[in-house]
Parts: sequence; C-alpha cells; structure tokens
Amino acid sequence: MLLRPSFRTMTILTACVALLVGTTIFAQQAGTTAPAEQMTAKLVTEMITRSHISQKPLDDRISAMLLKRMLKDLDPQKLYFLESDIEAVSKFRDQLDDLIRIGNLDFAQDLFFNVYLKRMDERVVVAHMLIDAPHDFTLDETMSVDGEAATWAASASELNERWRKRIKYDLLLLKLDDTPIEEARKRLHKRYDTLKKSAHSTEPNEVVEIYLSAMAHCFDPHSSYMSPQTLEDFQIQMRLSLDGIGAALRSEDGYTVVAEIVAGGGAEKDGRLKVKDKIVAVGQEDGDFVDIIEMKLSRVVRLIRGPGGTKVRLRVLTESGETVVYELTRQKIELKSSEVKGEIIPASDRIPGATGKLGVINIPSFYRDFAGAQQGEDDFKSTARDVLAVLKDFEKQGGVDAVVIDLRGNGGGALQEAIEVTGLFVDQGPVVLVKEQNGKIRSNDDTQSGVAYGGPLIVLCNRLSASASEIFAGAIKDYQRGIVIGDHTTHGKGTVQNVMPVSSQMFRLLNNQNRGALKLTINQFYRINGDSTQNRGVESDIALPSILDHMDLGESFLDNALAFDRITPAPHVMYDVVSQGIVAGLRDASQKRVAADAEFGKIQKDIQRYLDRKTRKFVWLNEDKLRAERDADKAANEAEKEEEERETKRGQGPIYPKTAYNDEILRISLDYVGLLRQGQTAAK
Repeated sequence: MLLRPSFRTMTILTACVALLVGTTIFAQQAGTTAPAEQMTAKLVTEMITRSHISQKPLDDRISAMLLKRMLKDLDPQKLYFLESDIEAVSKFRDQLDDLIRIGNLDFAQDLFFNVYLKRMDERVVVAHMLIDAPHDFTLDETMSVDGEAATWAASASELNERWRKRIKYDLLLLKLDDTPIEEARKRLHKRYDTLKKSAHSTEPNEVVEIYLSAMAHCFDPHSSYMSPQTLEDFQIQMRLSLDGIGAALRSEDGYTVVAEIVAGGGAEKDGRLKVKDKIVAVGQEDGDFVDIIEMKLSRVVRLIRGPGGTKVRLRVLTESGETVVYELTRQKIELKSSEVKGEIIPASDRIPGATGKLGVINIPSFYRDFAGAQQGEDDFKSTARDVLAVLKDFEKQGGVDAVVIDLRGNGGGALQEAIEVTGLFVDQGPVVLVKEQNGKIRSNDDTQSGVAYGGPLIVLCNRLSASASEIFAGAIKDYQRGIVIGDHTTHGKGTVQNVMPVSSQMFRLLNNQNRGALKLTINQFYRINGDSTQNRGVESDIALPSILDHMDLGESFLDNALAFDRITPAPHVMYDVVSQGIVAGLRDASQKRVAADAEFGKIQKDIQRYLDRKTRKFVWLNEDKLRAERDADKAANEAEKEEEERETKRGQGPIYPKTAYNDEILRISLDYVGLLRQGQTAAK
C-alpha cells in the first residue's frame, strides 16, 4: 500500500531548507543596472507617458500594480515565494515608478535572480524528495487550483505541504495513464530538473523585457516592451518570411531536435539534414563552433538565422549516432501555414441533395510586410492581396454562390489590411473610426472604387477573433453587407497598437542603437455605427453552440482593460442584402436543425459538463474519484481539445474540415443564398 509521507519525512524536508528560508533573501543593490538598460528604461517610460491612449502618469498607482503583476507573473499559484519575501518587497510598492523613471531596474533583477531562483532551487530539492516518497492515493484529499484565492505561505513547512499535493497530483495523473511508478518518478525528476535549468538560463536582458512589459501591461493588456530579439520574431510573423535554413526545431532533453523540414527551404534542397537529427553545435561560415546543448531554443534559433545567401555550419548527431558537420546556405523561407487560403466546396459533397458552390477563405491573421511596403516592393506580403488572389481564383473556377470568410482564431494584425480587405467587399466609405490621444476622432476609409466580390457574404468569428478581425466583421455588419456567425460575440479588443522603436527626439545620437520596440496602445477604434468593440466585441447574427463560447476568453477577462464607450456614428450607405427578417429566418431554421442534430446534442452536453467544472477550484487527489471523473470527462475533454486545436492551429490540414459545426454554417449559407434569390425574384 502507498502511504502518505510520514511526519519524519516532512521533518527532514523542512530541515533541508530551514537554513535557506529562515530569513528573507531579498536585498536591495543600488546602481547595478547596466547603462544601456538604464537608457532603455528611461526612453520606454517617456514614450508610455507621452503616447499611451489613456494619457495617465507613471505614478504610485502604477507602481503598486507593477509589483503585484511581477509577483503574479513569476508565481501565479503561490508555490515559491514566502510571506516574508512579499513583506520585504512590499516596501517598494510606491517606489518602482520613481526607480524606473531614472533607469534603475535593480528591483527586477534582485527579485528574479536573488529571490525567485533561490526559492525555485529550494522547491526543486523538495520536489525530488517528494517524488521518491510514498503517497496514499486512497485518502479523500483535494488540491486547490485557485492561485488568486490562496495566501502566501508563512513557512517552509506550509510550502512543503502545497508541494506534497502538487507532486502527488503529478504522480496520480501518470498513474491513471498506466505509467509504472518508477517510470513516473523518472519523468518527474527530469521535468523539474528541466524547469530549474530553464529558469537559470534566463539572462538579465530577458528579465528587463519581462519587467518593462509588466509595467506597460499596467496601462492596458496589449501594451508591451519587445527586446531586439522579440521584435525580430514579431516582424517575421508580420511579413510571413524569414532567412534561415528551413527547419522547424524543438527542444528535447537538452538537445535541439529537428522537428520538420520546411518545403522549399535550404535544408530540403541540401537533403542531408533529417527529422529527429540533433543539432549539438552551430558555427558561422568562419570562426569556432558554439556548443548549444542545454541552450534555450530561442537562442539556438538566433544563431542559425541570418541574412539570405550566407552560410551556417551545423554539427549534427544523426539518429544512427554518427556526428557530422553540414554547411547550409540560408535563404528566404515563406511561412505558408500562416497565410490566406481558399477552397471551393460543392454543397453536395457535404449535404445530400444540396446544390451550389461555396468559396471558403481562411484568414489566420491580418499580416503585412511593412518594410516591403515602405520600400515600394511590388510583391510585398499582404493579406488583402492574398484574399484578392483567392477571389480571382474562385472566378476562374466558374464562380461561387457565396463566400465564407473564416476569422475564427484570428487575433488581428495590421489595421491597414483590415481596411483594405473590407474594401474588397464594400464600395468606398468609412471602415473604422479611430480616437486619438487628444480625443479627436478620425475616419479610416476604403478609398478604392468598386468591389472584388459583390455576392452573398458570411463572416465566421469566435471568442478568439480580435482587433482587426473585429474591425472587418463590424464593418460588414454595419454596412449590412453580410451576416456574422459564430460565438455570441468576438474577443472585444477595441484598441490600436503601434510598434515604435525605443528612441526619442531628445536622444538623437542614440537613435541608431537597437533598443527594441514598444508595442503601445495609442488609439481606440470604433465601428461606423459609433460602438466601440472594446470589451463587448461584435455580436453574431447567428450563434452556434461551442465550448469556446463559455470560456473566460475576451477583453473583459483581462486585467487593466479599457472600458466600452460610444461616439457619434459615421454616415455610410447601406446594402440591401441583410435585414432583420432575413436574419430571424436564418436563425430560426438553424436553431431547429441544431436542436435535432445528435452531434450538436453531444456538444451541448459537453458545454454543460464544462460549466459544472468551471467554477470548481480544486482537483481530486483520490485515485478512485479522479479516475471516475476523468472517465466521465474523457469525451468532453477530447471534444474540447479538438476544438481548441482547430481554432488555435488554423492553416494546418484542410482549411474547412467536415464537422457538424462547419456543415451547419454551410446550411445557413445556402439558406441565405436562397432567401436573397427569392427577394430578387419578388422584386422583379
């Protein structure tokens, strides 16, 4: 029988860390912030207070928020810091604003390196001992998972008890998966060693980024500081291309492992690098190799990336155990999985007896190669251009009866692209209204005459559709140009961010230094009907059941989110393709089908089961109870996982797979086409 750790075991554990936790570790060390980081902090502070939409000062209120946020970011479940640590750092509650303003970032460095890492080291020691200790899975125990409600532990023994339950839960999950106990312990030892190594490999500049971003988040949830490396990643995502060898990498047991060879990249053309090969060292065309074993994957990637046409050398441990060196030439790699895709779906393929063709266009994000556009490149990457190309392809294939724009999981992107994509479906006029820092309202218009497609239009959204997606969906709805289907509402992000290099007119001589960038909320946008999308989002004309719709996803669930408000609407034309009567008819027909559909019945049961679990703040540590609950939840968890994967990994596999949800959208679309044709016939 497995037993709960004895009193003697817990006494030993407490003694192991008594010397370390008897007094607080935190100690202020003034003046240790590097000069470059001091200047970065000053500039970031200046830019936020000058340009943020709220026009609020960096004051004691922000200082207190920053302290709370840093503690939450580092220790959300209150498993590392002690009450004494919190008391020690709380004296800085009203000082952080003053320190950052003069460029002093010592607090962040001390908190992370002098307190957090030491507490983590202590906890990992305890974790390893608890992993090997006996546990009784027949006891009627629970573990709290509500970090917000928890208090900071007053002693090491109190933390030990929390970790006993955490490790017991880890072991119990593996036990329920039929993992032998020794194998389970081996896995957990490796897991916590990896956790410790990863934390200790954090560099001071990374802590600076975390700290300055936390400060920016205190103004609103979308403002952040990006280091030069993070900025590079952001720019790659926006232009959907990078210069590299064409291999997707993952970290595994301290090794950098090839997970995928990207089609068309240098690695594929060379032919020698294979999936599962381990890269152990990286060298540039000249110079020594750099050993990358146990190195963070983000740093490995930076070593391998480089300008197109240059060469990089990889020392590789092949799956057969041979060590070889490959020299590869870097080249531009297009990130195809994140770009616009389209396909025509014959209705009869999905719905027996149905006729017609529907064109589905999936837009994963509103991307734009800003540098290419500024340089006047003819073929710079653009969402609007790619959507237009798909629409033209639909025409070449004989046309479609309706177009479905799938924005599920689209978190936004470039404002200009949202305007230009809207312009493909409406003929000139306002698309979005923008409020600036001084309160002035300006209209951003589609200025191109004509439309690329004028037929029936359906827009799909969910709780993960945000920002630029909401601009597009809101404009289509306000023009009565098409119908919106999906979750009850979208994410509710009604703000505009601008990515600004960290610099200042006051420091012209320093502007050539790369200090990263500030992604700052500088505007709030509004639909042309005068409503902000902030917090409330864009409501669907027809809502379909989904678990996602009941999750705490959306602006209203984020800390420091700006409030909803209204402004004066913008005059605009109205299209005659949507009316309250049409929407009501489509909704009623859909609700009847959904109510009679067995697959939607399962979804409704999954939703109810999810809601029952949602408010519960504990998990079972009793094997029988957790097993029974897990068996009951298995189908729901699988359905939820499948839905999350579909919504968060758009662009992989079929862009519009056959599901009850997707087929109902097709039925609604066909009904819509039919109602419009009836109206046109009646008008004649």
